[in-house]
Amino acid sequence: MTAPRPALLPRPRAAEVLPNPAGPRRPRVTALRVLAGGAAAAGPVIALATGYRPPTLIHFTVLANLLVAAAFGWSAVRSWRGGPPLSPRLSGGVLLLAAITGLMYHLVLVNYGGSPLSATRSSPAPETGWSIAASLLLHTVTPLAVAADWLLLTAPRTLRLSHIPLWLSAPAAYLGLALIRGALLSPGAPARYPYPFLDVDTYGYAGALTQSLALGLLFAALGVLITAVDHLRPNVAGWFQHRRNRISPPAAGGLK
Repeated sequence: MTAPRPALLPRPRAAEVLPNPAGPRRPRVTALRVLAGGAAAAGPVIALATGYRPPTLIHFTVLANLLVAAAFGWSAVRSWRGGPPLSPRLSGGVLLLAAITGLMYHLVLVNYGGSPLSATRSSPAPETGWSIAASLLLHTVTPLAVAADWLLLTAPRTLRLSHIPLWLSAPAAYLGLALIRGALLSPGAPARYPYPFLDVDTYGYAGALTQSLALGLLFAALGVLITAVDHLRPNVAGWFQHRRNRISPPAAGGLK
């Protein structure tokens, strides 16, 4: 007499991996980032719509503003959906680009006779209200908006010194693009070299690369300074979120 066969039990199903639930939407943060991204996009649009030639697009200022607009647009989408913030590798790079744009213009380029965009205008007409607005958006409003977003809406102590080489890859790529473009254009072409310190006709390749290397070291030092400030600044974003979410006594902690 044989023993009864045990009943077949259903095989255990593999544990289903569910996506992390989205956090609460942040409409105010979304609105602020939409405004900042819109300002970053408005500068290049106004510049192109009011008489600037296509060579305007080769300027570091314009390309940096377009990158800022794209990053803030994606960050606004994440804020609206309740998603996580952008990686500090990306947000720190955007911050460094904006800082370079503002500081280079206000501390260096104004000493060369004003906005570098004026050299690419289709006519030597004086600056108009629209061109002044474009310059203000490109060189002042966007850098300040990026800095305000970093200080007020992002958590501190997320940037790392190891991120700096990645942040500097964008200026390095721009340097190669500007020099290759200048070599391909004929002498005397408008905006052949978009910035005076890149003018190979004046300084030669050795001089242009030397000045670019000096600027690169300054940009690296600026990245170190930004990282240091990030580790020293208070958590203003967490304070605002804590006050908004708290529905219990202080001893109970914030809302999870």
